[in-house]
Amino acid sequence: MNVQILTTKLYIPVSRSKTIPRPRLFERLNDGLDRKLTLVSASAGFGKTTLIGEWAAGCGRPVAWLSLDERDNDAARFLAHLVAAVNRITEPIGGDGALPRISQPSSTESALTILLNEVSAIPTPFVLVLDDFHVIRAKPIDDAVAFLLEHLPPQMHLVIATREDPQLPLSRLRVRGDLTELRAADLRFSAGEAAAFFNEAMGLALSADDIEALESRTEGWIAGLQLAALSMRGREDIPAFIRAFAGDNRYIIDYLVEEVLRRQPESMRSFLLQTSILERLSGPLCDAVTGEGEGSARLEALEKGNFFVVPLDDRREWYRYHHLFGEVLAVHLEADQPDRIAELHRRASRWYERHGSAADAIRHALAAGDDARAADLIECAWPEMRRLRQGLAVLGWLRALPDELIRRRPVLSVAFAWALMAGGEFGAVEERLQDAERRLETTASSQASMADRVVVDEEEFRHLPGTIAGYRAARAQVLGDIPAAIRYARRVLELVPEGDHLRRGAAAALLGLAAWTSGDLETAYRMFDEGMAGVLLAGNISDAIGGAIALADIRIAQGRLRQAMRVYERGLEVAESHGERMSRGTIDIHVAMSELDREHNDLQAAADRLLKGKELNERALRPQIGYRWYVAMARVAEANEDLNGALSLLHEAERLYKGHFFPNVRPISAMKTRIWLAMGRLDDALDWVREQGLSAYDELSYLREFEHVTLARTLLAKYRRDRSDHSIRQVLGLLERLLQAAEEGGRAGSSIEILILQAMAHETRGNRLDALGPLERALALAESEAYVRIFADVGQPMAALLEAALKQGVSPGYITQLLSALGRAESRAAHKHTLSEPLSDRELEVLRLFRTELSGPDIARMLHISLNTLRSHTKNIYSKLEVNNRRAAVRRAEELDLD
Repeated sequence: MNVQILTTKLYIPVSRSKTIPRPRLFERLNDGLDRKLTLVSASAGFGKTTLIGEWAAGCGRPVAWLSLDERDNDAARFLAHLVAAVNRITEPIGGDGALPRISQPSSTESALTILLNEVSAIPTPFVLVLDDFHVIRAKPIDDAVAFLLEHLPPQMHLVIATREDPQLPLSRLRVRGDLTELRAADLRFSAGEAAAFFNEAMGLALSADDIEALESRTEGWIAGLQLAALSMRGREDIPAFIRAFAGDNRYIIDYLVEEVLRRQPESMRSFLLQTSILERLSGPLCDAVTGEGEGSARLEALEKGNFFVVPLDDRREWYRYHHLFGEVLAVHLEADQPDRIAELHRRASRWYERHGSAADAIRHALAAGDDARAADLIECAWPEMRRLRQGLAVLGWLRALPDELIRRRPVLSVAFAWALMAGGEFGAVEERLQDAERRLETTASSQASMADRVVVDEEEFRHLPGTIAGYRAARAQVLGDIPAAIRYARRVLELVPEGDHLRRGAAAALLGLAAWTSGDLETAYRMFDEGMAGVLLAGNISDAIGGAIALADIRIAQGRLRQAMRVYERGLEVAESHGERMSRGTIDIHVAMSELDREHNDLQAAADRLLKGKELNERALRPQIGYRWYVAMARVAEANEDLNGALSLLHEAERLYKGHFFPNVRPISAMKTRIWLAMGRLDDALDWVREQGLSAYDELSYLREFEHVTLARTLLAKYRRDRSDHSIRQVLGLLERLLQAAEEGGRAGSSIEILILQAMAHETRGNRLDALGPLERALALAESEAYVRIFADVGQPMAALLEAALKQGVSPGYITQLLSALGRAESRAAHKHTLSEPLSDRELEVLRLFRTELSGPDIARMLHISLNTLRSHTKNIYSKLEVNNRRAAVRRAEELDLD
């Protein structure tokens, strides 16, 4: 999903010519600049926006402004506009480009982390204003702002204007002295300010008694005073009006607006009521809705008359009504002209359609109750919405239509199926596809006119058979019905012409995924590569770039690490050539490439690449990189002997994992089990075996190969503990069957691991000669691809076996390299004991991150620990290394060769 920046949300409200100076409030606002947050909280009409806008013009700091609306409850949209607001006053931060939906809290915090790091580098103190924060109802946004406040750099000050207190840790901020608050009691006009307003700004020349009476009855409510002033314009007996001006506050709004509307010329009153259906106002749009030709002049007149319109840009082209005023206008429209409302929405819909805003056109058509028009618009908009992956928006529109209407329209039925899949609702997809097929059959056998066929987009209609088969193939792939996925994908290729690159490419890719799932890797690579070529020709660049991940995964499973790296590099080249350097696909490629760095034992490069991938993700404000980032980081942590850290990262990966089209050939639960085995937690590993229902005598499949290899590791650990001949026989028998299957499937990556396990099983049993055979075969497969960690992760038992092979002249250069990798691990352990007290694994991990540009809070977040815990680790590091700052700790670590 792409997020288009609405620049009118970023303008500071323009200062009016006749405003009331409020030095007492300006002083409060200025005093608050030394704190983190200024909260301006009061109900509608207390002048919050006007006050902050006037103060911003003279506060002495650059001010970034973001006016919020209901649509900002989407995290991606909120963050994109926040970055755009800051970028108006600073050098660009946060990357650029469109932005898909952020669905996980971790992704929002990660995005804010990198943004805060960039803000920390801004030399000039500045202010960020979030106006109308009360429209935010989404907890992820509240959490994001709370995170922002917790880690706010000193040069940034946040101002929030809201009708109600936000769900933020206000009590904590008060206790810490980080909060300045302006409430309704502060914002109310004093008697002096009310006098200046009535007599100077509004030119009414009221007496002190009249002003006092109005101020008392409105309790200084600025909107009430303004409405009263408008009602008094042109009256001869103002004192009589003031005396009659009374009543409960619940009715004052309706009373005053009625007075204002009643006193307007009929043409202006009609204009106000009819345009109240609009969220934004422009002269041409208002003309289209009212059928008149004076929209721009009327909006200008309303602004000059302080008539509750707010300019949205500095060219005075777009406005909106004061929220409260617009709401009351709408109520009066409903009461006075209920029969006209639908037609007004239709006019707005037609105007937006002519001006290329499909979403607004659809929204007004739905508000008009014009279901047929809305259906037409949705059908025409669907191809572009599909390209942008805006499935949830389409789903919302379709669910607002009568179900019977959708069932009569085959293109909309298929669009509904697509939107359901985009939302993860696979259960109802087939029913919608069947609805479309029934209409297709009816249409094919009928000589009905175009109107009776209920089709607007003829091109989509012609492609429906192929589209339906493609969606069935995709649904089957996700649900694990591989025969059905293959059958429907082949059907697509039968139905779709050669020139339809998108549908044919998607079908070929699905056939590749099906072959991958079954373990036919060469076919999988060929078909998926063909599919991605078609997708690229169709113009879906981001999908084609992301496809490099699958292609490289297949090559890695085949043991072709060098080819996998070339696939990644080719994907990045395609991205660069198409201006997609910050696409989701390129970010995922950087993460995936770290796995190859790790296998080649370049752990620093792997960590750097992971940090780069995460940074690119956050700079582009993309959704969280996903579980794969946490898996890759866990693997680096494991190689660095931080097993607790690795396990924590895998727990996070497991929480984030949601099924997708790629086969899940390396389940996270099996990865966690391998960490448990490295930690000596055999009972936990055995529990996992029971939960998965695994046995050494299972029928083998590629989809469960990783789990069965993990089972072999578990059984080998069990043998080490109880020395049961039964356990070792199970291990060796299972490994022999696994090796045969892997070799037959051309999966050299699995073969190397299985051969290593065979060698270690024989070595554990005391049969070194039997161990050297499979080890030599593993080395022969691994050397040309420069595998390292697959051997080094075994630890010192592997070192002893490699030394024995070296004595027999087996691959001397390669074994020397592997022993060197194992030796560095020994060196780390030795250096721990050169200190008066060795550093713990966690302290070593903190020390490694000291070398990066990450701040303390960033390190704490990355390690999933509190800031206080990080401070304790830091204190221990300084004490053990006998230093007193971070830079000195890094230098001392280098002297001791602490990795």
